[in-house]
Amino acid sequence: MVDRLIFRRLAASRKSALILGPRQTGKSTLCRSLHPGLVVNLADEGEYLRYAKDPGLLGRVVAAMERKGPVFVDEVQRVPAVLNVVQAILDRPGAPRFLLAGSSARKLKARGANLLPGRVILEHLDPLSALELGGALRLERALQVGMLPGVYLDEAEGHDVLATYAETYLREEVRAEALTRDLGGYARFLDTAALESGRWVNYSKLSSDTEIPKETVRRYYGLLEDTLLILRLPPFKPRLKLGRRVTQRDRFVFFDIGVRNALLGLHRHPLGPDQVGSAFEQWMICQVACLNRALRKDWLLSSYRTDGGAEVDLVVETGRTVIGVEVKAGRSVRPPDCRGLESLAETVGRYKRTAKYIVYGGAERQSLGDVKVMPFLHFLRHLAQED
Repeated sequence: MVDRLIFRRLAASRKSALILGPRQTGKSTLCRSLHPGLVVNLADEGEYLRYAKDPGLLGRVVAAMERKGPVFVDEVQRVPAVLNVVQAILDRPGAPRFLLAGSSARKLKARGANLLPGRVILEHLDPLSALELGGALRLERALQVGMLPGVYLDEAEGHDVLATYAETYLREEVRAEALTRDLGGYARFLDTAALESGRWVNYSKLSSDTEIPKETVRRYYGLLEDTLLILRLPPFKPRLKLGRRVTQRDRFVFFDIGVRNALLGLHRHPLGPDQVGSAFEQWMICQVACLNRALRKDWLLSSYRTDGGAEVDLVVETGRTVIGVEVKAGRSVRPPDCRGLESLAETVGRYKRTAKYIVYGGAERQSLGDVKVMPFLHFLRHLAQED
């Protein structure tokens, strides 16, 4: 098993944890590596039916546990009533630790599930990260098939697994969760969302292009966000009133570039030169989001764009600094690449310190004035040290 960023924290903690993440990110493998004394797998249809009919069964089974170790409940969103039983158990002296894994925050919210505030720690597990793989990372493969463990690490059949994931999970299970009868509309939306991944969203134009009402487009995006399949980057909001206008549009990025590629049929062959730049940018955004969650940084992530055309791919607001990140897949950078970062620094002004970075595919650190140019792995390691 790849050593995950959150593993040591989970292994050292005595608190129960609710671990959320999309399917196939490795939640079950991670929890089983913590040597549970009892496993309740609600993805198994037989166990699901037993606990759906009688959630209190969990209390009786836990009371009869013979092995020491945490209680692992997988796919907990399938039977949210189990969480009430977990609370009752945790409130008793000498209660065991619980590891609760789920792939849909939407189902838990929609059913008014008891998320056990004050009793469990919320964790989020993303696909594999570049820092977890370190020197074993193969960037070309990561940009082609993404970094779901069962896909990236499977040289023989990873492409087929990824195609099945995109087709079965995104198109069938998520569609069923959408509770929509317009199956053609949802399919058109999903294909368009994959094409628009990483771009600033114009809901009116998407509505026109897909022939889906604008509010339905917004609802579908919300569905993908709630099922942890896309990351929303809101527009950067400056604190000061400015002469220049900052675009107030969202960007959405699929949680894994391989899943996005599979929806577009791009996952079976290396990406072409015209596709690498966008894929690398989206991959880097996901890498920073993964760091943010895995290391509990509480950064605010956004994107910056002015009506005059100045853009910054990613803005990371820490407690003390606004970090502008421009992402370039190439192995060289030029002074014009700094234009958006300079605009961001002027927008931020003096109310907060600004740090400007260009992250690129080259191997050397460079400086362009006060803009630091870093290879992507160096940047991620550096960013991990930020407060």
